[in-house]
Amino acid sequence: MAEKKRVYPYIPNSEPRIREAMLREIGVESVDELLRDIPDELRMKGKMNLPEPFSAEADLKRHVEGILSRNITSGEYLGFLGAGCYDHHVPAVVDEIIGRSEFLTAYAGEPYEDHGRFQALFEYQSMMAELLDFDVCNVPTYDGAQAAGTSLRMASRITGRKKALLAGNMNPDRLRVIQTYLDPVMSVEIIGWDRDSGLLDLEDLGSRLAPDVAAVYFENPSYLGAIEDQGKKTAQMAHEAGALMVVFVDPSSLGVIQPPSRYGADIACGDIQPLGIHMNYGGGVGGFICTKSDREYVEEYPSRLFGIAPTSGKEWGFGDVAWERTSFANRETAKEFVGTHAALWGIAAAVYLASMGPKGMADLGKVIMQRSLYARKVIGEIPGVSTSTPSAVCFKEFVVDLTKTGRKVREINGKLLSRGIFGGKDLSEDFPELGQSALFCITEKITMRDIDRLVEVLGDILR
Repeated sequence: MAEKKRVYPYIPNSEPRIREAMLREIGVESVDELLRDIPDELRMKGKMNLPEPFSAEADLKRHVEGILSRNITSGEYLGFLGAGCYDHHVPAVVDEIIGRSEFLTAYAGEPYEDHGRFQALFEYQSMMAELLDFDVCNVPTYDGAQAAGTSLRMASRITGRKKALLAGNMNPDRLRVIQTYLDPVMSVEIIGWDRDSGLLDLEDLGSRLAPDVAAVYFENPSYLGAIEDQGKKTAQMAHEAGALMVVFVDPSSLGVIQPPSRYGADIACGDIQPLGIHMNYGGGVGGFICTKSDREYVEEYPSRLFGIAPTSGKEWGFGDVAWERTSFANRETAKEFVGTHAALWGIAAAVYLASMGPKGMADLGKVIMQRSLYARKVIGEIPGVSTSTPSAVCFKEFVVDLTKTGRKVREINGKLLSRGIFGGKDLSEDFPELGQSALFCITEKITMRDIDRLVEVLGDILR
């Protein structure tokens, strides 16, 4: 007697009759035939290393929850990790609103059935443009790295040039994504940076500016936390060479630091994750791009832009601006491609900005600055530990040099973890010139008492 095929209530289409009907409808005999285009050498041979199947959904749930319970979260441990994904406070109203059924989908929507979503994203664009002091902001791209890559490709199309100069003190993960985005159309050169101050080496920048340079790119604050105070001079040098200046900025800093438009940036970009979006295994993330409203800039956005216009009966409607320029309209002939899967995060950021207001953003920046300065000072007083290099003023993140302790960052972080603390990001691989250094992050969720606890535990470990 043939073994009866098992049906699992938690696996879609495992009922044999349904599977057979679906295969028959598309004209194939089996799932193997459906997947025949996958080369044989890429197919897995043998059985997967899985436990015996669970016939009851409750048993499966218990098994999976047992695996997940081994995870350690920032809610349980004290966390000083940042490096691109930050543990900021998310107001309850953010989760409440984006959890509503009319918003809870990754898709950006269409003008005639999604007026509410369009208005929410229009408000997001408006508040981001106000925060960045620019005229135009897009519906979010996939993440900040894509926003940076797209900004540089926009600069190439605007100038007709094919080279980008990127700051050497930028986020190394972001650099790899940008290089992938630019590889088909642009070349990349890395600008030097001063190890003592943490700022751009303008002399090196000057030596690299040439008629083929489309854009100069740097991050403010830098990956190492330094606030770049040479923006106006950098913009002047770039513009005199006929290039644009692109600045990647942390939006949570803009309550206390001037936006890039004020010191000459042509394009500002970044990630909205600090604006009311929870951390979840690297996410959630969404990229923003901001420019002035000149047509030559607007036409180079590949992403959606939502606008407002009067309709009948003295009402207002919201819809796409210059739809024909988007990758959605041009498909295979598009200049580049974007998606809408981060649109929900745009609504989250809009709710966050609306709830914070200008004063709230200023207070946020001040708290982070004050606590970062305090942490940098007291950590630097631990014997063998230095926080004086780079010497520039920092926002939210700073470098802790542990070289003179004779210990490796990995070893120290392991001992911190055993005491309930996530230590700073190990920089020894990406920035070997900094020795055994770690990047520590302070958000508004880290209290003075938390910092004192870190100092006490770290000092105890290093004795």
